[in-house]
Amino acid sequence: MSWASPLRGRPGTKAVVTVGLLVTTLWNLRHFLKPLEVSRETSKQTQLLVLVWEWPSNQIPNVSGDICRELYGIAGCQLTMERQLLGQADVVVFPHSRLQPGRDRLPKERPPGQSWVWVCLESPSNTKGLASWKQTFNWVMTYRRDSDIFIPYGKLVPNKSGTVRIPVKTNLVSWVISNYHRTQYRAEVYRNLSRHLHVNVYGKANRRPLCKDCLLPTTSRSKFYLAFENSIHQDYITEKLWRNSLMAGTVPIVLGPPRANYEQFIPADSFIHVDDFSSLAELASFLRSVNASRYRQFFAWQRSFSVKLYSDWAERLCTICTTYPSLHHGHLYPDLESWFSS
Repeated sequence: MSWASPLRGRPGTKAVVTVGLLVTTLWNLRHFLKPLEVSRETSKQTQLLVLVWEWPSNQIPNVSGDICRELYGIAGCQLTMERQLLGQADVVVFPHSRLQPGRDRLPKERPPGQSWVWVCLESPSNTKGLASWKQTFNWVMTYRRDSDIFIPYGKLVPNKSGTVRIPVKTNLVSWVISNYHRTQYRAEVYRNLSRHLHVNVYGKANRRPLCKDCLLPTTSRSKFYLAFENSIHQDYITEKLWRNSLMAGTVPIVLGPPRANYEQFIPADSFIHVDDFSSLAELASFLRSVNASRYRQFFAWQRSFSVKLYSDWAERLCTICTTYPSLHHGHLYPDLESWFSS
């Protein structure tokens, strides 16, 4: 007697089982398909329109299209300079350099829920006309780390090269200066230091201007570079350090905020601070005494990092969208001058 399968003679059963499994699978997938729809909707909602009232520099790029995503990998962010879109903009950007002489440069009305950003890369000593800007701006965008939107002049980014590259050196110290004023502290320090050693001075102030592509090759030939800021303020550390010195492959001698402030940006053994010495004569003596082994130690940071220079205003402005969700909305700075000078 042969054994017969209980399913024999019921050809539709397999189909029923298959359909049942498919229905069950789809039912379970509903939890995954629904969030996908929400995610797409959320993506639409987070598309931000940033209106740049006036471009911060004289070179105005073409900001049409999705440049934040295409150039910098920042999605959901649209920059525009079309003022007729004021009523649709989520954020409006006002560079301080373009706000002079006063409030007549602002829109007459602010749409509800719109945030205004004050942008400045100059130090308080070189920023005038702040007294009238009270209860006007929601956020500040500056080089200071306590800004709502932090835009440094540069930073060190991880680099796994593990190598140190020091350009060939032909002189001891150099300095590039365009605006020289004898009353500035950096001018006084330079004059006193130059009594003890020779400084190769370039730039318009010394009638030795450098072309754009000549700057780094020129400063790279010096063992040390005078990264002297035009004024001394918290976090005010400019391209004099990042580009003229670190990127060029020379050791910065810094004059600016205290050493501890610099060490929040770069390693302690990557630079020399004027305040490290009791006198400029002592500083000059140290610079002349640095041997090859000691000099190489200043570049240990290159094994793990490289310099990223921020000079593209479009990139800076696109970062508004990355910080937007974490910003405090509805806040107004009661006294911009008081905050910036603190």
